[in-house]
Amino acid sequence: MSEKASSSENIVSQKYDRCLADLLVKAGVGFSVGVVASVIVFRRRTWPIALSTGFGIGAAYADCDRSFNPARVSGTRIISQTDESK
Repeated sequence: MSEKASSSENIVSQKYDRCLADLLVKAGVGFSVGVVASVIVFRRRTWPIALSTGFGIGAAYADCDRSFNPARVSGTRIISQTDESK
């Protein structure tokens, strides 16, 4: 099978799809951890559920931000075309 060049819209839509899937997974895991912690440790209070779901959403947002803005990843350096020729 031959590799076809992807258009910029397809690349952006793939990134959005990955971000949405990551958001659903991490928010779901956070919600599950919050429910378990609420039942076992915190005598059925609701704040552990909200807190852990928020942590999951925040982690997904950070990962999505890194995929759209690679310059924000610490330890990476963006090399321009003029720097490569030196």
